[in-house]
Amino acid sequence: MELHEDFIEMTAAMAHELNKAYCISIGDNSQTHWEDAPQWQKDSSINGVKYAIENNFPNPVLMHINWQKEKVADGWVYGEIKDPVAKTHPCIRDYGELPEEQRVKDTIFAAVVRAFYDRYKLEEETQNDLQH
Repeated sequence: MELHEDFIEMTAAMAHELNKAYCISIGDNSQTHWEDAPQWQKDSSINGVKYAIENNFPNPVLMHINWQKEKVADGWVYGEIKDPVAKTHPCIRDYGELPEEQRVKDTIFAAVVRAFYDRYKLEEETQNDLQH
């Protein structure tokens, strides 16, 4: 099934916004709204959506590994504090070493992508049924 770029971006935006809401719930107010997010952050979410769909919705461990590979390839390294200028991030480490509240982010992201994809697929099937 061919996915439209607007669907991928909408899904990435929703995953980003739910991640922002979750971060607020754990006391992290550093996330911006999608429309205010820097392009690198949007690109990361879009790539995560594509990876999830292209790889049949892998488990959160694999989602994290993919995210980490992308970050490292872009020059990011582990650091105690997330700093986009220095390209340091406290989550650049093995999934099992992440605190539970950070691992939840991968689960939320994957669930959002799956839910939007299932809805998209259902709409496509319904449209096809109506045309026949």
